Amino acid sequence: MAKKKTPVPRNIPGRRDADRRVKQSERIARVLRILNLIQSRGRWNVSAIAQELGCSARTVHRDLNVLEFCGVPFYFSEEEQCYRVRSDFRFPTLMLNDEEALGQAIATALSNAPGLNIGLGASPTTTRLASTSRDETKQIIADAMRLVDVFDLKLADHSQHGEILKTIQLALLGTNQITGVYESPYEDSPIKLTIHPYRLCLVKQAWYVIGHIDGETRPKTFRAARFKSLRQTEAIANCPEDFDLREYFGNAWSVYRGERCYNVELRFDAAAARTVVETHWHHSQQTVKHRDGGVTLKFTVDGLDEIEHWILGWTGNVEIIEPNELRASILERLRKAIRINSDKSLPP
Repeated sequence: MAKKKTPVPRNIPGRRDADRRVKQSERIARVLRILNLIQSRGRWNVSAIAQELGCSARTVHRDLNVLEFCGVPFYFSEEEQCYRVRSDFRFPTLMLNDEEALGQAIATALSNAPGLNIGLGASPTTTRLASTSRDETKQIIADAMRLVDVFDLKLADHSQHGEILKTIQLALLGTNQITGVYESPYEDSPIKLTIHPYRLCLVKQAWYVIGHIDGETRPKTFRAARFKSLRQTEAIANCPEDFDLREYFGNAWSVYRGERCYNVELRFDAAAARTVVETHWHHSQQTVKHRDGGVTLKFTVDGLDEIEHWILGWTGNVEIIEPNELRASILERLRKAIRINSDKSLPP
């Protein structure tokens, strides 16, 4: 009988580098946590640190050697039986100018806003910078945090989906597949999916993950808030290295790209013109102002469904010049709205 050959592991491009980056990130995070612990008022020896971080005592000793190599002046206090850092030590940080400090503070305000507050955001970094910066920089950061805020963005509520977003982020960093239950508005009941994730992105009002379903090749868009459960698997995700997010979305009005491309021309009256031109609605937008105060906006979009919802919000102030399909669809929606509401008694 022929001897059975041991299967040779496949050499998956990019996997080693991804594993190395993840492990390096984990170690850096652990070393910084140890520094944070021994700088605190608690009493941290090797066994206490190992228990807190869920690692071995040998790992703690190796990470302490890293801190020593970096010049952190820590010592073991025989009296307290714990590690301490010299009181005058400040962890080396960037020397920020005023504009950079202001930018960091604004980034923190943005990442604290509901809908944008996935993960820890920029707050821990800003706190560290402020604690080790010169007094002028500390004041700039404090003033910016007090005076700059983000309010009422009308983003989808992701307050219950922090773990979902974190799972997607970790899977992307580790180039792993994700699997879970997804509730699509186009399906009668929730479905179980295994996805090869490519990107996590914020588009218009919500977070989306772009990737292809296992067994397929065409990428699709999945709204993060629609996952009822999600976990990272150990299976390697097949992510095209040449994937281009801008090319993928093409001329979609928002996130869902239609099969056909349309040239859309809309004329807004003077009452709406000033407001409508305050926002750049689409990357293909062209604007023509008229003497009567009105304005014409032209777009090139893939699919009409998403732009229809936007146009309806300007009902009574906009004329659809082209295409005819868009005008007909809007008229049908308005007729339906009239039918639904015509039987309701009007207030006196």
